[in-house]
Amino acid sequence: MEYRKLGRTGVEVSAIGLGTMTWGQQNTEAEAHSQLDFALERGVNLIDTAEMYPVPPMAQTQGRTEAYIGTWLEKSGKRDRVFLATKAAGPASDPKRPSHLRNGNVRHDRQNLTEALHDSLVRLRTDHLDLYQLHWPDRKVNIFGQTSYPYVDEEYTVPIRETLEVLADFVKEGKVRFVGVSNETPWGVGQFLRISDELGLVRIQSIQNPYSLLNRTFEIGLSEFSHREQVGLLAYSPLAFGVLTGKYEGGVRPAGARLTEFERFTRYSSESVASATTEYVELARAHGLDPAQVAIQFTLRQKFVTSSLIGATTMEQLRANIEAADLVLPTEVVQGIEKIHARRPNPVQ
Repeated sequence: MEYRKLGRTGVEVSAIGLGTMTWGQQNTEAEAHSQLDFALERGVNLIDTAEMYPVPPMAQTQGRTEAYIGTWLEKSGKRDRVFLATKAAGPASDPKRPSHLRNGNVRHDRQNLTEALHDSLVRLRTDHLDLYQLHWPDRKVNIFGQTSYPYVDEEYTVPIRETLEVLADFVKEGKVRFVGVSNETPWGVGQFLRISDELGLVRIQSIQNPYSLLNRTFEIGLSEFSHREQVGLLAYSPLAFGVLTGKYEGGVRPAGARLTEFERFTRYSSESVASATTEYVELARAHGLDPAQVAIQFTLRQKFVTSSLIGATTMEQLRANIEAADLVLPTEVVQGIEKIHARRPNPVQ
């Protein structure tokens, strides 16, 4: 397993990170523990979760994922072997975002972030987090498949300065080592960095945004921040919710698969996504390669990627995904990827 430095921290995390959002919905507690054991054996040290998990978010399951990790940490005694990251939810300004957390009071202010952190620490059965992330901005932005910018005058958003002051206190208290953002925009990253520098507050070390063969928008405005400011990308959804495995080819909907079980993820079901996916899958298979491993290794080739966050519902998937770290993409495959991207750029965002 390759390890890469996280931001400017000097701390190294595994190039493959273990995503957990299926635990508590599609995976049982025992299965979650087995995945953790296997991932650590294969050199994975970055474990990423969120207070809102599992997904799809529901009041009756909220917090289960963190709780499953907590029981594993307590049972295994391996807290010092993992780099543990979780995320605090943002405002429920969109119907698809959860409104049940803290009765809808999920602003990035002192009261709500303090409560969120406390509850996550309790569920995770630990006294500190290695990385605490803001799951999405406090303001309205075009994320989660929304492509057009929402030109609206919001009544109120928590100032970034206030949020950073709270996060800085968490670090001073020893409850959090480092902080990061998620689903953030170039403007947002620029503001976080500027305010941190001007006021001497805690600095964001990472950004967790989607990045895959089907969604390379990170390259357009955010990759330069990763390069010049050392805000490393924790790339989520490198398989585009499993689409890039090829298992949905020809309109197939395998039993138990995410897009079979949950109709809400419509951004992965368009004709443009299907057409581009077919080309990527055929390219991989023409060279005798696993399409999923090609997709994951593509993200790992990018210098701005610190870790690619994989997720799996079966041990077979987990094994194959982790082994993608060792794959060397032939020059012909790399060239083929760029040709497809030129014809069918970013069909999903």
